[in-house]
Amino acid sequence: MTDEKAARLAAIRAANAAKREEATQTSTIVERASTHTVETTHPAPAASSAGRGASSQPQRAPERDAFADMPPAMAFQTFLGIILAAVLGAFAAIAALPAWLPGLSASLLGAEPKAYWYLSRSSAFVAYILLWLSMVFGLLMTNKLARVWPGGPTAFDLHQHASLLGLAFALFHALILLGDRYVQATLFQVLVPFQYAGYEPLWVGLGQAGFYGLAIVGLSFYVKDRIGRRAWRLIHFLSFVVFALALLHGIWSGSDSQSDLARAIYWTSGGSVLFLTIYRLLITLKVERGHM
Repeated sequence: MTDEKAARLAAIRAANAAKREEATQTSTIVERASTHTVETTHPAPAASSAGRGASSQPQRAPERDAFADMPPAMAFQTFLGIILAAVLGAFAAIAALPAWLPGLSASLLGAEPKAYWYLSRSSAFVAYILLWLSMVFGLLMTNKLARVWPGGPTAFDLHQHASLLGLAFALFHALILLGDRYVQATLFQVLVPFQYAGYEPLWVGLGQAGFYGLAIVGLSFYVKDRIGRRAWRLIHFLSFVVFALALLHGIWSGSDSQSDLARAIYWTSGGSVLFLTIYRLLITLKVERGHM
């Protein structure tokens, strides 16, 4: 464990301990005030005092609240650097690849170029797998399965890193298509959903919408203290929509979606997210019934 991560964990534990101590003190003050009021009017029976003492124990905050209190795992400056690297890398590849690889000029600049399409497809799979991993670690945390593996704080770090890195690869996936003369997409068509009218416009547009949804979820890590826990959780529910859009986009707009590898990736990712989501719903219903 690095010194930076150890310091983050120590800060988180100290903050949680301070909150528990504050909750305990508040509960004690409320209990004393209530006891004083009851004793002034009617003496409390012994059974009532026992019941009151049992109910005055501070309730443990849900584990998801602890994750909501954790600081971002990736510094915002680092995130901006990664996004900038994705943008510069895409435009550098478009401008430099024909000069660096003159032997591939037919694939890069010919009537049916494939090199930029291959770069776009490979980066798309990387972005999709990172999004899938982000979903898995997020569900492991809310299902409390992260206690078994890999641990709550580690799962939170992996969840956020996978989400933000997936956003960077998704941006590269879109921008690199500007060099593909077969696709012939403009920057406006690449960045604005449903503006591209060429290859599979509906499924491409859904993928673009999913990209902006992923951006909203990723950036919410940095503003959760300002928008509050409730709004942050509501924004995070958008992750399920983003994953569904990315899955549909990959299946219906991917030229290699019928390959065995692509099918294995889509079935494994979609099935695991569906299983963990159903498990989460069952756990939630069980907890709610226990409180009824």
